[in-house]
Amino acid sequence: MNLPNKLTILRACMIPVFVVLALQTPFWAQIAAAIVFALASFTDYLDGHIARKYNLVTNFGKFMDPIADKLLVMSAFVVLVGQGRMPSWACIIVLGREFVISGFRLVAADAGRVIAAGPLGKIKTVTQMAAVLLLLLLSPVTGEAPLGEGGKVFADVVMYISTFFSLVSCVDYIARNRDCLKDR
Repeated sequence: MNLPNKLTILRACMIPVFVVLALQTPFWAQIAAAIVFALASFTDYLDGHIARKYNLVTNFGKFMDPIADKLLVMSAFVVLVGQGRMPSWACIIVLGREFVISGFRLVAADAGRVIAAGPLGKIKTVTQMAAVLLLLLLSPVTGEAPLGEGGKVFADVVMYISTFFSLVSCVDYIARNRDCLKDR
């Protein structure tokens, strides 16, 4: 159990803490949820960086890292939809994308291929994490941003951008790797 794997496990353990905080209505809880989410998101960057730099890539990490990432972001989106801070259709697009790509990766793995994330997928991840952080700063009861209507509009725009990149990165991923779908 190396450091990158421990960071992945830590990220997975932070998810219930994040959810409990995000479901609370006091603004301090939303700030705390945003901090926990930001720290969990940082572990995503950190574990990958350390694993690649020090050649600590493991099968456990290859398996658990993407699961922890998806659980973190999807948990956040589901909470935000439940609180009316995010439209359900945007969450469905993001969830659908993750199911499609996960299934695609299974087919590729069966063919003996491991497909790395592309640049659009990385943009998708960064915009999703930014959207969650911004949407957390909206009041869970009224949907108002502490910075006024401009803050709410900005949070919504970032969320729409992340939804757009979810769709575009999915299409790009499949187009770049469509040969995995051919029967041999």
